Amino acid sequence: MRLQQRFQIAIRSANYSLATERAYWDWVKRFIKFHKMRHPDSLTGENIRDFLTHLVMKKQVAVSTQQQALSALVFLYKQVLGRDNITITDWLNAKRPKKLPVVLSTTEASSVLSCLKGTPLLIAQLMYGAGLRLKEAVRLRVQDVDFGRMEITVRHGKGGKDRMTLLPKVTVESLQQQIEISRQLHCKALDEGVCFVHLPNALARKYPNAAKELAWQYIFSSTQLSKDPRTGNMGRHHINERGIQSAVKNAVRQAGVNKNASCHTFRHSFATHLLESGYDIRTVQELLGHANVNTTMIYTHVLNRGGKAVLSPVDR
Repeated sequence: MRLQQRFQIAIRSANYSLATERAYWDWVKRFIKFHKMRHPDSLTGENIRDFLTHLVMKKQVAVSTQQQALSALVFLYKQVLGRDNITITDWLNAKRPKKLPVVLSTTEASSVLSCLKGTPLLIAQLMYGAGLRLKEAVRLRVQDVDFGRMEITVRHGKGGKDRMTLLPKVTVESLQQQIEISRQLHCKALDEGVCFVHLPNALARKYPNAAKELAWQYIFSSTQLSKDPRTGNMGRHHINERGIQSAVKNAVRQAGVNKNASCHTFRHSFATHLLESGYDIRTVQELLGHANVNTTMIYTHVLNRGGKAVLSPVDR
């Protein structure tokens, strides 16, 4: 069996996302190419060390990029090739710079939102109003929104974790309209004999009729049918994130906000503005889905106090 086939079987059995599968396989190919097309089974931990050091010295990659490459190669050797005893030592680590997140003021956030409309506006309101990541927003399914309890369930978020967050009141009417659009698209697909939607893990086998139910459809369904890259089935996926990213970038420029703001800036702003309003950091941690409160603590450094709350002598 070819290495790529063995890799696909292993990573899909471990329920990794398609995006992770593609990223990991890309690193495996780059690793093989770096070592002049030698099979990974003939390489050692020293070869992995040399590749990781090359990424820093020659490619000048960020620490997160080097870490992803390492994770991909560890998965390859331990889960695909069965080399549990492989060791990697003394490679050059990329240094993680201490960076504060870009945060919009409430006025800036309102200005950017006012320059958006339609689906990009609704998704931006969910990112800013509920702390969702962009991928979490576009992957919402009909059953994930509870209008009675005003809650959103984020399923299989970063790290494969589920969490609950609030449903902003301002999004209720638009979400209901979006669900109706999704229902109409779903009914049309059923009439045409199309009833496939991607289901996580083994739910497609456990609930063979789930794809026919509205509850499992994406709220932000694409208007076009597409082929699932893993199964080859034709169905309806969620919309592409790139359109939302482009719309937000344009809105930032249009609003005259001179910050390097992106979709993720809304999530940063959500956390910071909650802390400014006096909410407990543990509550914010839970809403964001952070495993460690130290991750949430970074937002305490960007609260709207300026200069660590020190009064400048010139202002006395």
